[in-house]
Amino acid sequence: MDVILQIVEFFSTHKFIFTLVVLVFIYGLRRLILSQIRGDDVFVTQEQRKWMATTKNINLLVIVVVLFYLWQSEINEFALSVTAIAVAIVVASKEIILCFTGSFQRASSRSFQIGDWIEVGKYSGEVIDHSLMATVIQEIDLHHGQYDYTGKTITLPNSLFFTHPVKNLNFMKRYVFHNFGIIVPNFVNLYPLLGELEKRIEAHCEYFIEVARRYNIMIEKHAGVDLPSAEPHIHISSMPNGEQNVHVVLFCPTDKAVHLEQEIRKDFMELYEAAFSKVD
Repeated sequence: MDVILQIVEFFSTHKFIFTLVVLVFIYGLRRLILSQIRGDDVFVTQEQRKWMATTKNINLLVIVVVLFYLWQSEINEFALSVTAIAVAIVVASKEIILCFTGSFQRASSRSFQIGDWIEVGKYSGEVIDHSLMATVIQEIDLHHGQYDYTGKTITLPNSLFFTHPVKNLNFMKRYVFHNFGIIVPNFVNLYPLLGELEKRIEAHCEYFIEVARRYNIMIEKHAGVDLPSAEPHIHISSMPNGEQNVHVVLFCPTDKAVHLEQEIRKDFMELYEAAFSKVD
């Protein structure tokens, strides 16, 4: 009993050492929990990422509470001593405050969760982690119509959520409205080609079109908006310099979008060459 009292008295007089011991214990417990969640899996699942992010956030919250409790008197004295420069402290820590409030804004609005595809400003990717300070995404190349992971990991400060809209692109993980155009430099009548082109596109989409229609209806019910139909669309427009743009819209599996685009481009070029090679 005397030993315990001596230990308590030692830590009460050496608060800094006690703080280090507590932090090491919390950090070790965090590592243990994270290792148990991950297990021996090579790849981390979406559910594991959610639990890992929750564990990290709870760990950070516990550290803040413990530090505040242990150093409460010193914090009070420090707060009184810096009253005159409080405004300067607020200005200097503005980004940190915005990151914390951005985290609460994300949690309260439920704009996204781990595993969702999001776009914030010019950045887009799959959310793999989030904390009180930042959100980590695995970048996806959406702007070039590829829908592939680039291999880059981007850390977004939560303050961005106040200055940029957050677009949740989660439904694009399975199916996507894929848009692309085929530029024709010569001003010729392309409309006779559209009938055959539509037949070839329907043949390419035959194996997934029923699932696409059901998924399209499900998204409409979930979002409460009227989306374009799942049927392929083709229309022709004129460019500023006289070229023609054959614009194609497909609602197709995300991982098949690039392949389908290449097949349709090939079909159009075959039809165009057959119709206009003699004219040229």
